Amino acid sequence: MTYESGQSAPHHVVIENRQSLTVSGVEDVGRFDDTIIELSTSQGSMVVTGEDLHIEKLSLDGGDLKVEGHIDAVSYEDDGRDRGGFFARLLR
Repeated sequence: MTYESGQSAPHHVVIENRQSLTVSGVEDVGRFDDTIIELSTSQGSMVVTGEDLHIEKLSLDGGDLKVEGHIDAVSYEDDGRDRGGFFARLLR
């Protein structure tokens, strides 16, 4: 799916019983093991932590990711995307 410049892919996060995580709008998966998954989404960098994490499905073409395991936390890291006030935008 192609998006015009300035538009980002839709981003959804669904957690079911802390055992299954589905994410859309995935652009890249950086690092992963059985306790952490770091990924880039259309809304910024995301980190998933837990135990026995396994990537069940990954489609970068479709932007979909499915993770199984015990999910402890899902967080976004502030990567500076669309952040800051007037002066921050001036200095970019």
